[in-house]
Amino acid sequence: MKKVAVVGVGETKFSGPQTKTEVELFGEAATEAIEESNLKPKDIKALFIGNALGDFEEGQGMLQAYAAENIGCLYVPANRYEGACASASMAVRDAFMWVASGYYDIVVAGGVERAATMGTGLATRTFAMFSDARYEYPAGVTFPAVFAMLTYLYADTYKIPLQKLREQMAKVTIQSYRHGSINPRAQFFGKNADMTVEKVLGSFVVCTPLTLHDCCPFSDGAAAVVLASEEVAKKLTKKPVYITGIGQASCGPLINQKEFLPRIRAREISSQQAYKMAGRTPKDIDLCELHDCFSIASLIAAESLGFFDYGKAGDAWEKGEADIGGKIAVNPSGGLKSKGHPIGATGAGQVYEIAKQLRGEVEAGRQVPNAKTGMTDTLGGDGGTLVNMIFERGW
Repeated sequence: MKKVAVVGVGETKFSGPQTKTEVELFGEAATEAIEESNLKPKDIKALFIGNALGDFEEGQGMLQAYAAENIGCLYVPANRYEGACASASMAVRDAFMWVASGYYDIVVAGGVERAATMGTGLATRTFAMFSDARYEYPAGVTFPAVFAMLTYLYADTYKIPLQKLREQMAKVTIQSYRHGSINPRAQFFGKNADMTVEKVLGSFVVCTPLTLHDCCPFSDGAAAVVLASEEVAKKLTKKPVYITGIGQASCGPLINQKEFLPRIRAREISSQQAYKMAGRTPKDIDLCELHDCFSIASLIAAESLGFFDYGKAGDAWEKGEADIGGKIAVNPSGGLKSKGHPIGATGAGQVYEIAKQLRGEVEAGRQVPNAKTGMTDTLGGDGGTLVNMIFERGW
């Protein structure tokens, strides 16, 4: 296999409802990535795009073909990936494999979504399609319900008083908001920097025990990356960021995962694949953009990825061990909670952040000092699809 590098990244601001179409949003992000790579659209050999709900958002099917044409990549193969919130990560992972195989030398991968434009009612209903449609949704299961149940199960499994766990989860939210408040691409840029435990716990209940500030927003946005073989990358940039490990695993309905919950077994398998391929361990990771759709999800993810012992992630957040300057910098972008969660674009947005961090190109206050190795973690559905990738500085 050939070594594969990220040579350019692009991203729109993640935001509330947008007037631009998904094709236009992706075009904005992809054009930025191509220009940053010192390339022209004609240099791109293939396009891989994540999108989960475009059919419902604006009635547009076959988004990938129109997106390729819109950015000037005429007649190239263009594929769309749907893996719920992990859609863009699936696209980047597959793009990596195509370049690593030697079949293509330069490709674009990314994702786009206009979830906020759908409105809360339609977005909630369509998000719920990524749980089991035959048994879970008819029983009233939506994603806030899934993670509310996991909160209770986590507290019971690790014998943590619910009130203490809720306070630890609030610390997760506060950290995310603080980072996102200084990220110009974040949905909550300039907002929520003064969040407190009391404000988190006192916000209205979405699904007990989760309150508003335990939950990520619906978002619109797009992100894209240009991947190139090592030989090509060295000609395009002095700061290539290499993908050194990838992993993907899947699970069925939540009930079929009951032997492992609140641990997400697919995440453990996927991350171990990535660690093994990269020849790394959790101790080698300087920062991680992980899937914090709800505050409890951060604790579960950080433990499944091996950063903290099971049942101890809340303590780690309280001690600052999950923050910049701690044991592992988690979500310096603000994460899904503060940067935003346009589900088809989220995974590519995580790659954008990791690449910028490893290059040292992030705003003061959220730059991880001397970061050399980063990881992404994207969860689709209620544990149905997990994708993990490891990135390393190439200079």
